[in-house]
Amino acid sequence: MTVQLNHTIVESRDKREAATFFAEILGLPDPQAYGPFLVLQTGNEVSLDFIDAQGSVHPQHYAFLVTDEEFDEVLARIKDRGLSYWADPFHGQPNEINHNDGGRGVYWSDPNGHNLEIITRPYGG
Repeated sequence: MTVQLNHTIVESRDKREAATFFAEILGLPDPQAYGPFLVLQTGNEVSLDFIDAQGSVHPQHYAFLVTDEEFDEVLARIKDRGLSYWADPFHGQPNEINHNDGGRGVYWSDPNGHNLEIITRPYGG
């Protein structure tokens, strides 16, 4: 099968603030303007295309596969900013990480209420 995810649109109250938040926390290059979007490129050629919402933001879940070293770096940036984080998607295990599938994972929220996640091993792997 050759179907691949190419991009997804991320609604935000302020696309510049949101795209910069993602880039800084995840350690990605600065977002680039493309039409009405600010585009943030990930390492596997999938882009997050940030746009200002026309009304309320509908929170989504975005999960990122990272190396063990990147996990430590992202978690440090989360802690340095004083952001809350959890071991589970329902935010019931505060200030903890999980060890699902033999890896590590953590969840936190962006300023728009999107539920973000980093994992070091794909689920079911």
